[in-house]
Amino acid sequence: MIKIHFITPFKDMVHAVIGESILKIAEKKKLTQYFVHDLFKYADPPHYRIDDYPFGGGAGMVMKPEPLFRIFDEILDDGISGKKTRVIFPTPDGKTLNQGMSDELSKCEQLIFINGHYKGIDQRVRDNLVTDEISIGDYVLTGGELPALIIADTVIRLIPGVINTFESAETDSFSGSLLDHPHFTRPEKYRDMKTPEILLSGHHRKIAEWKLAKQMEKTKIRRPDLYKKYLDLTKTEK
Repeated sequence: MIKIHFITPFKDMVHAVIGESILKIAEKKKLTQYFVHDLFKYADPPHYRIDDYPFGGGAGMVMKPEPLFRIFDEILDDGISGKKTRVIFPTPDGKTLNQGMSDELSKCEQLIFINGHYKGIDQRVRDNLVTDEISIGDYVLTGGELPALIIADTVIRLIPGVINTFESAETDSFSGSLLDHPHFTRPEKYRDMKTPEILLSGHHRKIAEWKLAKQMEKTKIRRPDLYKKYLDLTKTEK
């Protein structure tokens, strides 16, 4: 079982996602366990502020270090330290997420997501607590909840047993060197739109060749960078 913590001032956003679909199924199967920590509860009374003005001036506010360190003190006091733990801070200036990173994280025993807001979090938190700074793309969102949930989703679906057919996850786009091929299901014909005959033939080798050709075609058009990397692979690697 992998334990996943979300540290957030907006816990309802997190509960709305982890209570649905594959993430919920993973918890029901006891393959994941979720902990949602309300950041406001760890701030100082009477105002329970989690942000303050930045030293040195500048626009915006910065999330204070005390509430975050206090949450980690509590997590460690619960006896779950010393395990295979990664602390993830979703941030636009982090390393761009890819399938390989998600696969690596899926093998951990515990993930802790710090969901930032405003201009970010105090650098002392990043320097002393965070192990991975991850970006989901070259754009800025209002908070870290959505990126954290996206990262968590990419990880959880790779845990064996979460998805009924694990082969489905292993053959997704970015799991290999090429993008995924087109998929068709019943009915064979709908509104004069037909399923390719090759997929109905039962000829496994020809079907595999068709799928590979479609993968190469799509990758060459949509991601020429990936297509070039594929061409540079040796025959054995391919």
